[in-house]
Amino acid sequence: MRYLVTARVKPGKEADLLRAIENESLGAGSVAGDEYLRNMRDARVYDDGKAKWVEICFCDVPLAEERPYWEEYFDLVRVQDAHNRAKCRDLNGEEPWACCECDCTERLESKLAIEGASFLESLAQIAKPVT
Repeated sequence: MRYLVTARVKPGKEADLLRAIENESLGAGSVAGDEYLRNMRDARVYDDGKAKWVEICFCDVPLAEERPYWEEYFDLVRVQDAHNRAKCRDLNGEEPWACCECDCTERLESKLAIEGASFLESLAQIAKPVT
């Protein structure tokens, strides 16, 4: 299933998060692998400071595997279905692991890509003081 995640970086965690992204240790030890890094590359940040991204998750409970990794750096504001659950080929058993190659959220992801600002660029500006 794909989820639209809305989150806010915890105060004081900006530099730690940026470092974890840059050295690719974000999500280390998770079965989700590089999904965390892809999420951060695609994430957008809005004027209210909230970040949004579309996340692929195969857990019975949304983000059950990922939540501890995200909550180290983020306050999760909202996790919602990114598309109709009944049409999810993985969730309905039609095609296991279908979410990996599915384009079911292509329109949502395209819309997010032009909204707000790049999360990574914004995070770098906040986390790296100007010298």
